[in-house]
Amino acid sequence: MKKLLNQKGFTLVEMMIVLLIISVLLLVTIPNIAKHTATIDSKGCDAYINMVSAQIEAYKLEFKEIPTLLSLNTTGFIKEEKLVCPGGQELTIDVNGVVSEKAS
Repeated sequence: MKKLLNQKGFTLVEMMIVLLIISVLLLVTIPNIAKHTATIDSKGCDAYINMVSAQIEAYKLEFKEIPTLLSLNTTGFIKEEKLVCPGGQELTIDVNGVVSEKAS
């Protein structure tokens, strides 16, 4: 009889309290993550634009001309055939070698 009284474990009430706490934390965390998705995509796009601009500058130093996307691709400076930010915005390279978001 003594063995039965010394059993260790969680009660149903303790498990319900833990589940309640986890649920509240999820309800608070998920909307905050969703709000910051646009900011994350924007910063990712800015970083991608800076990377492509750096590749354009490297191409200019090597070949002494302003590159097109095709010339960047064929010489191996950029592997992508189409420049697209993480958020889905398409990028273009103008005649001066400036990278910008494509006008819709």
